[in-house]
Amino acid sequence: MNTNDVPPVLRPRGSNHVGMRQFNERVVLQAIRLHGSLPKAEIARLTGLTAQTIGLITTRLEDDGLLIRHQPVRGRIGQPSIPMALNPDGAFSLGIKIGRRSADLLLVDFTGAVRKREVLPYTFPDAQTLLPTIRAHMRSIEDGLGALALRLVGVGLAAPLNLGGWHKLLGLPADVSDQWNHIDLLVQVQSFTDLPVSFAKDTSAACVAELVAGRGRDLKSFLYLFVDTFVGGGLVINSHLHNGIHGNAGAVASLPMQVAATAIKQGAVPDQLIAHASLWELEQRLKAAQLDPTAAYDDRALGTPFYAHTQAWIDSAALSLAQCVVSGTAFLDVDAVVIDGSFSRAMLERLIAATQDALQAYDWEGLWPARLVAGSMGSDARALGGALLPLHENFAPDRDVFLKVG
Repeated sequence: MNTNDVPPVLRPRGSNHVGMRQFNERVVLQAIRLHGSLPKAEIARLTGLTAQTIGLITTRLEDDGLLIRHQPVRGRIGQPSIPMALNPDGAFSLGIKIGRRSADLLLVDFTGAVRKREVLPYTFPDAQTLLPTIRAHMRSIEDGLGALALRLVGVGLAAPLNLGGWHKLLGLPADVSDQWNHIDLLVQVQSFTDLPVSFAKDTSAACVAELVAGRGRDLKSFLYLFVDTFVGGGLVINSHLHNGIHGNAGAVASLPMQVAATAIKQGAVPDQLIAHASLWELEQRLKAAQLDPTAAYDDRALGTPFYAHTQAWIDSAALSLAQCVVSGTAFLDVDAVVIDGSFSRAMLERLIAATQDALQAYDWEGLWPARLVAGSMGSDARALGGALLPLHENFAPDRDVFLKVG
């Protein structure tokens, strides 16, 4: 390989201490990330930095391969302006989602675009098989980058905090799911690579994707609900992901659907949201009708012969989601509730519409009615959120997810 073709290694931009010059670089990168390609004068206006400082920073970032120049734009008077843009090949990160139905690996470039996607489906993840497979796919993706592999800045891992939980609901023997209770996923994946690995709860990672690359650009505070095999959530307050003391904020799956006294009289514990608003429930409806349960995750769910069962699930799930929305609104007083899931966009629209209808039955006295917003990430949300973590740890002005440039 010609050494002239090898991209330069990125300068260290450590996450423990950021000097003023480095901080200003990150502010410039964030401004361009949020607003698209910009001439230097507009960057200076947005960031409040002087034109001279912007000139020095953009030259430095261009030399590092993080910025590229677009064609000059000629105005009516004066010299043409030259927009500066993020270089897609400036940096890469790898996002890994380990879920209860599949593992996803996404290679993401510096603009946040997905450059490669690997999906590993299964009935339930077997650790002894899945982890070596993930390691092999990680190596394959890195090898596929060639010389650009030098610009990989990290790996973001997204998985449920308790991957082995709810085994009874899944119909699994305890020993099958218990293997995950004795595995430190972060340690395992870190052993596969020399790159730094970050971990986030899967639905928190999905929330990060929505916050950074989706509707979160317009919403300051929101409750995030993600409907997958199980249902989960995340919480954004003042444009920052709020993790909670145990990293479990937004754990809506465990939200009780009735008061305990009623359930006790019936000799049971209260149902949780997970039993009513998860695609697992739709899978069971389809299985009972001798239909392919995987249709719950794609366009087939709204076609023949799946439609009647899907609509029945939507009607039921919407009632439970509405209770979750009212409860969340009472505690959090957020701008909106963002709902997304690993199913078709048409199905998401129907679920949100049904939830909105169900909300009309509640007494909103003393509350501000919640605004429901459709998420924009879909099934990629968790792996994409994982991939965005290393990029923002290295290049965003605020490491603690995620400062917005006004």
